[in-house]
Amino acid sequence: MTVPLGRCVMSDAREINDMLFDAVNGHDMDEIMDCYQEDAVLVTPAGISEGREQISWYYQHLLTGFPDLHVTAWHKVLCDEPAMSEWTMTGTHTGPFLVPDGSVAEGTGRKIIIRGCGACSIDDGRIITHRDYYDQLELYNQIGFCLETEPV
Repeated sequence: MTVPLGRCVMSDAREINDMLFDAVNGHDMDEIMDCYQEDAVLVTPAGISEGREQISWYYQHLLTGFPDLHVTAWHKVLCDEPAMSEWTMTGTHTGPFLVPDGSVAEGTGRKIIIRGCGACSIDDGRIITHRDYYDQLELYNQIGFCLETEPV
């Protein structure tokens, strides 16, 4: 079954996931959001985004902090549902980016190369659940932050 969505027609989880990669790499928020159901849930190490408004904020935040962000899917698992991909995210930290303590890290000019994987499930031709897994410590370390602990 194919369902028209905005400017595209999508039919299965793999195709929708590939369309999402293209939209993210094109930095096209309308196309990114066309991939998601109104009540979709995005789960990442940064937190849980429920609904299109929160999901949109997540992508806008990422693209603001890393305006040259690019995601390369280098392994796509051949299964019907969910669409599973291993990917590498690259970019340059030149914009503001929220860090775990709630402060904002201004652009550092540092390059990132982050490895991760994700799973997308669809309902009625759009993503209903999307889970991305990557090492947050790797990301923060690459933009110049380190883990500090208090003595026990």
